[in-house]
Amino acid sequence: MSRRTATFVGAAGVLALLCWFGWRFDPRALLAGYLAVWWFLAGALLGGLANVWLHQLTGGAWGETIRPPLLRAARWLPLACLLFLPVLAGMHLLYPWTGAQPLEPATAFRRWWLAPGAFMLRSVVYLLLWSALAWIETRARKRSAGRAAACLLVYGFTVGLASVDWIMSLQPEWYSSVFGWLAGAGQMLTGLALALLLIDREAARERLPDLGNLLMMYVMTWAYLAYVQFLIIWAADLPREIAWYLRRDTPAWHAVAWSLLALHGAGPVVILLSRHAKRAPRLMGALAAVLLAAHLLDCWWLVLPSVQGLHGDRVWPALLPALGLGALAWPAWRRGREGVHVRA
Repeated sequence: MSRRTATFVGAAGVLALLCWFGWRFDPRALLAGYLAVWWFLAGALLGGLANVWLHQLTGGAWGETIRPPLLRAARWLPLACLLFLPVLAGMHLLYPWTGAQPLEPATAFRRWWLAPGAFMLRSVVYLLLWSALAWIETRARKRSAGRAAACLLVYGFTVGLASVDWIMSLQPEWYSSVFGWLAGAGQMLTGLALALLLIDREAARERLPDLGNLLMMYVMTWAYLAYVQFLIIWAADLPREIAWYLRRDTPAWHAVAWSLLALHGAGPVVILLSRHAKRAPRLMGALAAVLLAAHLLDCWWLVLPSVQGLHGDRVWPALLPALGLGALAWPAWRRGREGVHVRA
């Protein structure tokens, strides 16, 4: 056994032990953290594919730089889809509508849509479609604008529905018509940030300004949608709408909200407004890493407060799956960096 393999196995063993303690302490918290980390991981891979499809529709040299590493990363998407199965197995721990708690308002459509059987069926359809899209795109010999347009339509439709099913329904009394758009913008931002980490930025120096402009557009879109959602809901002040924000009205979550404003919104925009910053490979790499970390924080912000009973000292098991993400991401990142070839 090589030294690298032994280190990986040892780290995996320690992580498994920590997760076992977390499960014994609070299985709901551990599963909520797992869902947040899974949403981040799958979103990065899906967002990367969406950027590939966007380039196939629009053209441009910028896409030639990020296409190879993003397609290599997309080969992990079917495995990521399989990793959603623990959420389906433990859905009764996360989603209050799976138990005896009545839905409000209890319309016929809501009772049908949030039935456990229908939820599982839709989840399997989303996962199969995403796996099929990744399989088709990573094995296609020729590029096709028509295929890219169809894939983007399927991606946008299914991600919007999945965000409602898996994230919004954690707090079923709340709803937002912007939520699906917000989820898609966050994923495309994350996918491009991942690409900036995977490429050889020194060799792609001439393409960095274009990638920086696209990244700034994603950051501003995400920030605009998040602000509009907050403004409309808070201004209306309706009980079912503000309930989502009331669960985040604590000092700890206030700190998370300000961190997201700084690291996921205002800070990156200020940096990316500079032409010199967008031509600095190291700075762009550091910014991409910060955006990935900020989006993971955003996934925690979306999931953890919405799960009933998670507060105070019961939240710590929810942070353990992030260690597993690091254990999986490190060898994947090293492999994705191998043989990266870009066109200047």
